[in-house]
Amino acid sequence: MEQLVTQVQGLSGSADDLGQLLVLLRQNDDAMRSQGARLQPALHALDPAKHSLGFLFILDGRWSAGPSREEAENFLMSVTNFITVCSPEQIRYCPDKFNSLCRKLREHAMNMHRPIRAVLPLQVAIRKFQPSSEYLTPIHADFLLVCLLSKCYKAAAPILEDQIFEIDPKKTGLVPKDYLLYCYYGGMVQIGLKNFLRAMELLQHAFTAPAHVMNAIAVEAYKKYVLVCLIHNGQVPPFPKYTPSIVQRNLKGCCQGYIELVTVYNNRNITDLQRCLTSHEEAFRNDKNLGLAKQVVASLYKRNIQRLTQTYLTLSLQDIAQTVQLESAKDAELHVLQMIQDGEIFATINQKDGMVRFQEDSEQYKTREMSQRLHSEIQKVIRLAKKLTAVDEQVSCDQAFLSKVGRERTRYDSDDFELVPQKAFSNF
Repeated sequence: MEQLVTQVQGLSGSADDLGQLLVLLRQNDDAMRSQGARLQPALHALDPAKHSLGFLFILDGRWSAGPSREEAENFLMSVTNFITVCSPEQIRYCPDKFNSLCRKLREHAMNMHRPIRAVLPLQVAIRKFQPSSEYLTPIHADFLLVCLLSKCYKAAAPILEDQIFEIDPKKTGLVPKDYLLYCYYGGMVQIGLKNFLRAMELLQHAFTAPAHVMNAIAVEAYKKYVLVCLIHNGQVPPFPKYTPSIVQRNLKGCCQGYIELVTVYNNRNITDLQRCLTSHEEAFRNDKNLGLAKQVVASLYKRNIQRLTQTYLTLSLQDIAQTVQLESAKDAELHVLQMIQDGEIFATINQKDGMVRFQEDSEQYKTREMSQRLHSEIQKVIRLAKKLTAVDEQVSCDQAFLSKVGRERTRYDSDDFELVPQKAFSNF
């Protein structure tokens, strides 16, 4: 072990040395994992910031058997400290080992019933491990899970704001399950933040990802997707064309209670919707979707009130309550006030006679804030267009893609030839 420590200290400089060190560490990996607690002196002899690659292997071997209850705090502290100070360039040499260490941190924090202990370290780990913010890593899913369990939704917001364009298993060690879990957990976090539109996008990615067989993540994502669509839009759109055929054929059959809820919702009858919710309450509870299902019922009250704005200019609170099947005018007033506050309708309430006057949107779209928002959105579209152009050029030059296209195309294609004016052949 002393010889290995010396080699780690001597080969932690240049890129060539790190490549040689990685080979050496992989050769000794099994031996280190069998050493356990006897590796602790080796860790004390190394600087985790300067010798990050070697420290990573030895740290993984130190805790390969899992920490005991007495060592739990020491484990969390040692892994957290390493993630905080480690060299991003060195840990990227071995994605599988770094991902494994982060997963152990997440699992142990959950076993201690303190998932919040893993939130900040995993957030730092993502930023250090990513070649850029456009890359998705396996650590994303672990990070989002501990944010969900600890209800630290806002901590996850900066990570979810990243525009993910790069999925490179060679650089990050990502597997399909990591991508599906990122979409599923990310959608759940966005639900917790009430960002329903973004939640719909992430959940949709989970069940429209390329697949040859059904998987449980896609099914659970679709269940939540249905409920969020009803809450946000009042309807569930059809499957996108790129949805795998096996998903289109079988997914709805796995979600019968949810499909029935959609059908009843479209009838706009509160009583029928509540009856449907009651009949499937156990299924919703088992799926941990009962809270969302109840929000679906609440959203139907809002949808029915919004429909009234298309017909009436003024209406009493009592009439609103009767029309949308609320219990009293007071309940109608609370719903209308909440909708005004959320910007879902534009109206004023006359407290003297209990009348509601519906109005047009007062936004003139000429304020400084609105201009800044429009500028920000335009810049996002420009960046996306540039990214798509770059990807198109990359694919167009890819030898594997070109050879496959060449095999599939017919031998002669009229588009391959320039159209020559007929007069060019007049002399023949």
